[in-house]
Amino acid sequence: MTARRTVDTAADSTPETAADTVETATDAPARVGYGELLRTPGAWTFLSPALVARLPYAMLSMGILLLVTQTHGSYGTAGTVTAVAAVSQALIGPQTGRLADRYGQAAVLVPTVLVHAASVALLIALALGHAPAWSLYLAAVPAGASVPQIGAMVRARWVAKFTAEGASPTAAAKVSTAFAFESVTDEFTFVIGPILAANIAAFVSPAASLVAEASLTLVGGLAFAAQRRTAPARIVPQPGARRASALASPGVRLLVGAFLGVGAVFGGMQVSVNAFADSVGHHDAGGTVYGIFAGGSMLAGVLYGVIAWRRPVQQRMVMSYTLLVLGCSVLWAMPNLIALTVAGLVCGLAIAPTLISGYTLVETLVADGAKTEAFTWLTGAIGLGLAVGSMAAGKLIDGHGPSVGFLVPVIGAGLGLLALVSMRHLLVAPGGPGRVVAGSGERGGAAQLVGAAKG
Repeated sequence: MTARRTVDTAADSTPETAADTVETATDAPARVGYGELLRTPGAWTFLSPALVARLPYAMLSMGILLLVTQTHGSYGTAGTVTAVAAVSQALIGPQTGRLADRYGQAAVLVPTVLVHAASVALLIALALGHAPAWSLYLAAVPAGASVPQIGAMVRARWVAKFTAEGASPTAAAKVSTAFAFESVTDEFTFVIGPILAANIAAFVSPAASLVAEASLTLVGGLAFAAQRRTAPARIVPQPGARRASALASPGVRLLVGAFLGVGAVFGGMQVSVNAFADSVGHHDAGGTVYGIFAGGSMLAGVLYGVIAWRRPVQQRMVMSYTLLVLGCSVLWAMPNLIALTVAGLVCGLAIAPTLISGYTLVETLVADGAKTEAFTWLTGAIGLGLAVGSMAAGKLIDGHGPSVGFLVPVIGAGLGLLALVSMRHLLVAPGGPGRVVAGSGERGGAAQLVGAAKG
């Protein structure tokens, strides 16, 4: 039997002590590879349509930017419309996640993708008709708000699948590997989505790129919703009981703040890398440099999922976030594109471990009836941080040059790390201190409090 590392805490132990103090056993923790994960019965029935529905997630912003720039001749207007859609998605997405927890994923997903297709069609028509900018802003609200939260729903399905197997090191390791796999999938869509949108815009038209985005979302979303057997069960609240939001958990709020910092890294890097490449006469190289940054994150995510971790997940997140801040701190000083590419790769290597740890922790901090909402808050926080980071970096670049734009990633990540370190005791699962089981699966790091109730 696989041995586990445990910590016995006294009656007066604090949650922070329970999270940070670990006694090492001799045997290695459980480990589950990607092959075993993908052989899970029923997995491909929801993973395949989910990939189709998630691919356009990163196409929307690029498509809006290209279309509005073409039709209205203003980067400022295009950037604002894109930001409005991103902010709407970040604020409304968690509410659709909460509804999915209560009424079921299909009941929420079907009307959501229909509204999204209609909203994007309206935005295209207004842009092609050279409508006033304010009308584009209004149309961008439902277009962004109706982006389906497929990634959060897939994570909720993995959790439901493996939770049904009972609390064990193997089940916990499966959750760990599943979250790593999802992080790699997210990075893949963020790399491929903008490239796909840009190529469709170049070879057909910017409007066609948004038509493709809406079509993929609609087809993939409806196909995913049809896979009801793998969907998590609805949690029906007790009569008269008040249903608390996932944000009621201080730990969830802390993770949302930390993910805002990660989003600022994404947004600041996107704008600053392209501006720097343009300033040195290699405008087309910006996409390559950013792609290597994202590729580093994908590589780290793959490796993260196959390692049998011994340290608790709270410690791992602080460590990876610290590496992210250190990597971002040198970006502004890079003298050329080659040096910037290497520095960006180092930053990327810290991204996926940070995100995987955060998604793992948030799953342990909320009850079963709020998991989709909790995952969606983290995804929305990244989107919101990206929008704010993009705008802040753009203003700094306009006023002071491209290198100054790289201050946005380090400031955003630095603030996130400060909050994470100072309040990490909030990341212990509810139930109070006890014996913490820290296996390879992150659910073991702080979630499996022996004898403690979840949620």
